[in-house]
Amino acid sequence: MTPTTASALTSQAAARGSGSTRVYNFGAGPSTLPEEMIRQIQSDIYDYAGTGMGILELSHRGKEYDAIVAEIDRDVRSVGNIPADYDVLFMTGGATSQNYIVPANLLPEGATADHIVTGHWAQGSFDDAKQYTSCHNSGATVHSAYHGGGDKFAHLPADSEICYSKSPAYVHMTSNNTLYGTQWLDAQGRTRLPNVPAGAFLVSDGCSDFFWDEMDVSKFGLIYGGAQKNMGTAGTTFVIVRKDLVARASKAIPRMLQYGLFSKEESRPNTPPMFAIYTVGLMVKWVRSQGGLKAMGQRNRMKAGLIYDALDRHAGTGGFYLPHAAKADRSMMNITFKCAAGPAMDDAFVAGAREHGMDVLKGHRMTGGMRASTYNAMPVEGCRALAEFIDDFARRKG
Repeated sequence: MTPTTASALTSQAAARGSGSTRVYNFGAGPSTLPEEMIRQIQSDIYDYAGTGMGILELSHRGKEYDAIVAEIDRDVRSVGNIPADYDVLFMTGGATSQNYIVPANLLPEGATADHIVTGHWAQGSFDDAKQYTSCHNSGATVHSAYHGGGDKFAHLPADSEICYSKSPAYVHMTSNNTLYGTQWLDAQGRTRLPNVPAGAFLVSDGCSDFFWDEMDVSKFGLIYGGAQKNMGTAGTTFVIVRKDLVARASKAIPRMLQYGLFSKEESRPNTPPMFAIYTVGLMVKWVRSQGGLKAMGQRNRMKAGLIYDALDRHAGTGGFYLPHAAKADRSMMNITFKCAAGPAMDDAFVAGAREHGMDVLKGHRMTGGMRASTYNAMPVEGCRALAEFIDDFARRKG
C-alpha cells in the first residue's frame, strides 16, 4: 500500500460525498447505515408513499403496514434463500431476551440444551438458559459442551473439542463474537458450523453476522438476533425458525413469549416496533441492490482483509499491534486489536482516528483496545481509510 500522509487521510475520510460531513462509523451496534437508506428514511418520516403521514404515524393495522409486512417477508425470504417451512418473525427485547424465550419454547421437560460458550454473549445465553431451567420444575437441564474462556475466547473450537451431552434437544452457538472478534469460518472464509448430535437441531445467535454472506438456513432449527448490525436499526429482533418447531413449542408460557402467537399474528400480536421493522425492509432491499448475499460476502471478506493486512504488517513478536483473535477464527465483522505499548497508546489511536473521520473504534469495556466493526453498510473506502491510518499511526508512534 502506498504510504498516506495524515492530511491525505483526513481528506479521504471526510470526503464521502459532495458536502458530506459524516464520519466512518465503526460502531458495533447500532451500526452504520447506507446513506441512500438514510435519505429514504428522511423522506418517509415526513410522508410515507404519498399517504400524507410519516412512517412513524401509520397504524399497525392499516393497509399500508399490511403491505410493508408482506413485502418484508417476501424480500427476507428471497434475499436470504429462506425455505418455505420457516417462519420469519419480528419480536422485541433484543437478542438477549431470546436467551430465555428459546428454552421456554423449545426445551422439553427432562431434556438438555447444549451450549457452545465462545464469548461474552454466548456466556450470557448459557447463564440465562440455566436460570430458566432452575426456575421451572420441568427437569430440563443446560450443559456447557465447550467453554473458551481459558484462552480469553481467542479461538473457536474444532469438533473434537466439543463434548456434547448424551442426547441434547438442541445445540446453541453464537456465530460471531463482537467483543473478542471471532467468527465461525472455514479456511475459505465462509460460514462453518459445528457437527451436532443426531436428533438435535442447531440454534444460533446470529445477531452480528446474519445476512453477511450466503448461508444454508436449512442447517438450523432457529436463528435469532437484533436487527441493528446488518439488518436495520435497533428495536426489533428477527427470529428465523422452522415451522415444525413452532408447532410443537410449549404453550405453558406467557402468550407474548410464544413463537406460535407471533407466527399467527404476523409479528404483531400487539403494536410492534414498526419503524425498526420497516428499516429491515429497506436494508434487505439495499443488500439486493448490491448484488445479494454472495456479493456482500465477497465484499465483506475484502473489507476485513484490508484491515487485517495492515495490522499484520505491524504485528508479530515485538510488533506495534496485538490482534486478539487467532488467525483462523478472525471475524469478518468485528476486528479487535490493541497497541503493544498499552492503554495510553490505544487511547491515542482512537483519538487520532476520530480526528481523521473514523469514530466509535474504542473496544468494549470488558476487553479494551480497539474494535472496528465492518458490517454490510460500512463502505470499502472506510476500511481502506482505517487500514492506511493503522499503517500511518504505527510509523509515527512505533
